Amino acid sequence: MITITEKAADKVREFLAAEDDAELTALRVAVQGGGCSGFQYALGFDTGAQDGDEVIEAHGITVLVDPFSMPYLHGADIDFVDGLNGTGFSITNPNTVAGCGCGSSFQLKEGEEAGDEEAVTASAGGGCTSCSHG
Repeated sequence: MITITEKAADKVREFLAAEDDAELTALRVAVQGGGCSGFQYALGFDTGAQDGDEVIEAHGITVLVDPFSMPYLHGADIDFVDGLNGTGFSITNPNTVAGCGCGSSFQLKEGEEAGDEEAVTASAGGGCTSCSHG
């Protein structure tokens, strides 16, 4: 299961209201290959669920997750942060083992279900351009 904070849900509603397309009614969350640590989150708006999607209703919004991404996002929490280190959606995911220094990408546990290891928080966004890994 994925959870979303009330603050994040409020921002989703605000952003959906600002869209010109009234058919967009849900937040889609996915894991994609890319970024300097191997994976990155993709958040966007969608018109509804597709075959196999996990549908989560929370705080008055619908969150959609495709079947490929769900195992990697199981137990994740989506929040919206507004602070000195930036503004935007933040995902705390217990299925990650490392994150990029700039917070835009992450590495996943290999062949394990979510466990007791410390979760890594990463922001949703584009690839890393300001950090290097050695």
